[in-house]
Amino acid sequence: MSLNLQVTDMAGAVPEHSIVITNFVNMVYNQLKDSTCRVFPDNVQYRWKMSDGSEKVVMPDASINCQIKSRKGNCFINAPQFVLEVLSPSTAKYDRMEKMEIYQSEEIPEYWIVDVRRREIEIYDLDYENQEPKYFLVDTIREENSGDLRLLHFPNIKIDFKQLFDGVY
Repeated sequence: MSLNLQVTDMAGAVPEHSIVITNFVNMVYNQLKDSTCRVFPDNVQYRWKMSDGSEKVVMPDASINCQIKSRKGNCFINAPQFVLEVLSPSTAKYDRMEKMEIYQSEEIPEYWIVDVRRREIEIYDLDYENQEPKYFLVDTIREENSGDLRLLHFPNIKIDFKQLFDGVY
């Protein structure tokens, strides 16, 4: 069995990368506490069979999963409903290209890319083009439009832009 894993050098990650992940998980955790969904930080694996028969294992920086019993060993085998990736110099291309394609093919409804250095969040929503899943950029959130920050598929969850970037200098 080939897992077709990609080794990514995380040496370029800065503490601000982890701060944003922690802030997001802290904001969402209590808001999901009484639901069947859970928010997870970057130590959770998802394993999927791709259309070409290969298997992919990915570890999103943060995810919201509403089917937490769908596991095989320590990996979830279902797709989460939300994924967040925080860009770092060593992972930016992988997050924007290969991971985005994987999440798209697994039909994850919402994908956020957070750029810590630029203090912005790209919000992507999944739709279909010619019957193929495809992400469309819905909004780019910066300080000046931070009031528009929201989870598309979890509208009752409140995300505060300043709190998300709290501790990032």
